Amino acid sequence: MTTPEAEQSQSAPVGEPVPEQAGAEVPSAAGAATGEGAVREDSGGGAAGTGPVEDAAGTGTGPADNPAPRPEERLERAVRAAEQALIEYEIAVDTFRIEVENFSRLHHQKLGPMYSRLDELDAQIAEAKAARSGDPEDIRLADEARARVMPMPAVEELFHGWMDGDGLFPEAAAMLTDQPVRPPQRVRPSEEARKLYRELARKAHPDLAQDDGERKRREEFITRVNAAYSRGDAPLLRELAEEWAAGPAPAERGPSPSEELYARLEWLAQRKELLTLVARELEEGAIGSMLRIAPDDPDRLLEEIADQLLAQVAEREAELADLLGQPDTSAGASGSVES
Repeated sequence: MTTPEAEQSQSAPVGEPVPEQAGAEVPSAAGAATGEGAVREDSGGGAAGTGPVEDAAGTGTGPADNPAPRPEERLERAVRAAEQALIEYEIAVDTFRIEVENFSRLHHQKLGPMYSRLDELDAQIAEAKAARSGDPEDIRLADEARARVMPMPAVEELFHGWMDGDGLFPEAAAMLTDQPVRPPQRVRPSEEARKLYRELARKAHPDLAQDDGERKRREEFITRVNAAYSRGDAPLLRELAEEWAAGPAPAERGPSPSEELYARLEWLAQRKELLTLVARELEEGAIGSMLRIAPDDPDRLLEEIADQLLAQVAEREAELADLLGQPDTSAGASGSVES
């Protein structure tokens, strides 16, 4: 998929939102907070608020005939543009995060046994070499290889993907209550699920709420949308779309004081900086780096890695058989490893 950083360059930056009206300029969030940056509008033949505008006959028309728009109107357009840019970027980050989580889970489920088999074979090969040579260094290497077969996991590894600030994730809760866990079938959900997810995320995004009650309702709804999308459940996403369409329509934003609008622009810019850090961590992580190798078909990448691991298992089994003086049965053994 297109990474969040790539999608970021294709949308209007939050710090410098593009107003809806062509020819209008607005200050950046940083400039707005300090009062810097002139606001002007070229449409209409002249700068707003600079005096009367001459008509075709050369006569001047006063402010009553061509009034300048309120400064709040331009700020409101800037805030709306910045909000939409942030929502699009957040959707891109969340989409990539879900693919990274799904890829990580499927990578462990499908390839974990192969990695374990390779570790075991490496330990057996090192032990066979140590038994043959009796060299203290070979014995030390054999002990280290055996220790790597069952390493003690770090606390972060034990709880990664199983607990957040609100408690256990559904998969963890299901395991603790002996309920079946429903793993994702693919790294990337279907195109229908992706389309439904993006539409729902745009319509129900919590940042579009006008009060705390509306924000809470949207946050709870988006949580359900994210859970359905992470499983690639298109039918449930369709049901959620119908549910949202039947719900209360959000109230339109009314005019706000300039100070509140400037503060809103600053918050949006800070939020985008935070999302940029999250996106960078995802992209630079081990799983994110693997996904960048095959952005168009990550599921195929898992199959290619499995083929490579099977070949490595066969090589290790042949090496071990040679050290032990046994017939090479690697072809049959490697074929028994599940992919």
